[in-house]
This record gives sequence, structure tokens and C-alpha cells, in this order.
Amino acid sequence: MKRDSFGSKIGFILAAAGSAIGLGAIWKFPYMAGTNGGGAFVLLFILATLIIGLPILLAEFVIGRRGQADAVTSFQRLSNTKAWAWIGRAGFVFSFIILSFYSVVGGWILTYLWISIKQLVTTATIDYEATFTSMIANPWQAIFAQAIFMVLTILIVSGGIKGGIERASKWMMPALFIFFILLAIRSLSLDGAMEGVRFLLVPDWSAVTWETALMALGQAFFSLSVGVSGMITYASYLSKETNLPQSASSVAGMNIFISLLAGLVIFPAVFALGYSPDEGPGLVFIILPAVFGEIAFGSLFMLLFFVLLLFATLTSSISMLEITVSIAIKKKYDRRRRAAILMGVFIFIFGIPSALSFGVLSDFTLAGRTFFDNADYIVNNFGLPLGALFISLFVGYAMSKQATQEELNMSPVLYSIWHATVRYLAPLLIAVILIQQIIEAFE
Repeated sequence: MKRDSFGSKIGFILAAAGSAIGLGAIWKFPYMAGTNGGGAFVLLFILATLIIGLPILLAEFVIGRRGQADAVTSFQRLSNTKAWAWIGRAGFVFSFIILSFYSVVGGWILTYLWISIKQLVTTATIDYEATFTSMIANPWQAIFAQAIFMVLTILIVSGGIKGGIERASKWMMPALFIFFILLAIRSLSLDGAMEGVRFLLVPDWSAVTWETALMALGQAFFSLSVGVSGMITYASYLSKETNLPQSASSVAGMNIFISLLAGLVIFPAVFALGYSPDEGPGLVFIILPAVFGEIAFGSLFMLLFFVLLLFATLTSSISMLEITVSIAIKKKYDRRRRAAILMGVFIFIFGIPSALSFGVLSDFTLAGRTFFDNADYIVNNFGLPLGALFISLFVGYAMSKQATQEELNMSPVLYSIWHATVRYLAPLLIAVILIQQIIEAFE
């Protein structure tokens, strides 16, 4: 059976953008900006995305298309040694872990979507803080919602690249952009909304610390999904005609655009109605629904928001599952459906302790963190930076310049800047992040 591929350049860009634009852009970015000073964090995040995140994203594209195989095989094929293949294996493990707790949050979103539909029909008043606390603590509700989310992810990945992932991305991503713009316009129309715009876009440099800069760089990695070989996997389904620098720039640009749009949906409404922007992770699930409850047609806009959040979360989850499936099937492409089901079931089972971390397993902690928190902590604080570090080193030192130049087809000046970044600057800054994380872990 022939290896599947993307049917068009726009299909690949939308799928890759969908992988990047998920909870990182819509859930994590607003609360990170809210708790780290607003505009200054946003500017540092944009700079980190363009200067460090984009070159590493491009490095993953180079490895994927040059290797034309799953991540493990691509690293081995391009280096002629089995040692580098461990980067791909690490990507498999970290993708597995990410999706195990990501699917739990996906289940929360599905639950809120159902709540939004009921509220639109009944116009009942809801205490969202109590609702959120009850939802995450109810073991059967959390596991059932997680299972439904995993079933949706498995169905899309089972359809293959062109018939599943590309088709889903082609209608979910444009819908995401259109509906988000409508939500941003509604939020900006509220009295007092400009205070939220100033908070998001006007830097307050007095709020900037060394930790803020590190947070911004870490957010750039998380929101672009670099470090777990997801973009290597997607790029392996590309033809040689696709312009990699243009595609990478489009993905990074869309990621920044959606992150800013998420901020323009949330912060103007939060400030206009007197809430605090530094509410943390509960901003989307507790504060924002309460904000929607106070504006005209709020129930409809809340429903739209959680539909969008579901789209964004699904486009990221299918890339995580695709990483594990592509490695599992190797060249046996006729086993895709079976592998998608098996890997999806294993990930679901592994994610059950995360789903129960806010209820029956809330007292089961390690280093003061629940199972959910530890999975999140390990991946985001160590997994993604380590993956990005070794990908940079692989492209900078293990791959020949001729191979990378052939894939990129850039001007000599731009190529030299990119190569120097992935060989020297990116590893240095990532090492700083990792050292900082290690110091904090032992404090």
C-alpha cells in the first residue's frame, strides 16, 4: 500500500497550523499573558516565536521532508546511525504523555460545549466556578468526556492524511479564524474594552523579569508544538514542490495571529466587566463564561467560543496521535486504522489517572503535584525544550549543509542566518531554559 500524503500545500499549512494552534494559543497564552504583565510578555513571545521558534519549526520540516518517513526512521536514515533515532522515540513518548492529559482538557471542553447548548436553550443562570470544580472532580463524567474526545481524535486519524487530517483541517481552521474574528469584534464593542486592549498590546517594561523572558520562550515552543517531532511527521508527507520557508512562516504567523485574537476576545471583555486578568488557568473555564453571561447574546457567543476551542484542541490532538501511529505502523500503511485505535485506547487508559487527578486521586501527589500536573510539568518544562535542543543539534551538526540547503532553497544570506541560529543561538537559549528549570525543580 502506497504511503499517504497531503493533497495540497494549503492542506499541509492548515494541518500544521492546526497542530500548533491548540490549547497553547487559546487556553495557555491568555492566562500566561495575564499573569506575566500583558503587553511586555506578548512582545517577548512574538520575538521568541520569530527568532527561535520559527527556525526550529523549519528544522523539523527539513528533517521530515528529507526523511520521508516516521520520526524514528527519518533520524536514523539521515544520520546513518541508530543513536539519533532516540530523538524520534522520545517524541513518541512525549506525544503519548501530552495527549493523555490533553484529552482530559478536551473532555472538559466537550462538557462545556454541552453546558453552552443547554444554557442557550434554557437561559439558566450558572455558577461557573462551582460547575468547573464539580465537573473535574466527578470521576465518571471526566472519564466519559475524555473517552468521547479520544474517539473523535481516533476517527479523524483513522481516515489517513488526505482523507482524515487534511480534510478536517481544511474546514476546522477557516471556521476557527472566521468565528474568532467575530468574537473579537463583539468583545471590542463593549464599553471599557480599550483598557483590555492596552493591557494586551502596550508593554509595561516594569513588569518584565528574567523569568518573564523564559516564560515567553517556553510559550513559543509550546504553542508551535516543536520538540516532539510532530512537524517532522507532517512534513514527511510533503512533496518536494512545497516551499518549506514559506510554509513555516505561514504556520508561525497564523499561530501569533490566533494567539493575539484569543487575547482580543478575552481581555477586553474581562476588563470591561471588572474582572482580573491574572486568574490563571481558570480564565477560560471560569472567568470567561461568567463574562459571556453578562453581555447581550452571551450564551450564543459562549457556544461559539467552545466550538472554536474544540476545533483547536482536536487539530492539535490529531497531530499527537499521528506521531505515535506513524511510528507504530512503520511502512505497513494498511494498518493505520488498527494502529490508530490501539494507540488511542492505550493513551486513553494512560490518561485516566490525569482525569481523576482533581477528584478521587487528588491526594495522590508526587513532589507536591498530581498525576495531571506532573505529566504537564515533565513535558512542558523538560520534554519540549530537550526535544527542541536535540533537533537543533541534529540539523546543525549531524545533517550536511548540502542536504539542508537543498530542502530549504533559500538565499545564501537567509540560509546562513537560519543555520547559525539552529546551530548556536537556539541551543544556547534552550540550555538556559533547561538549567533554569532544573534549578527550580531542586529549590
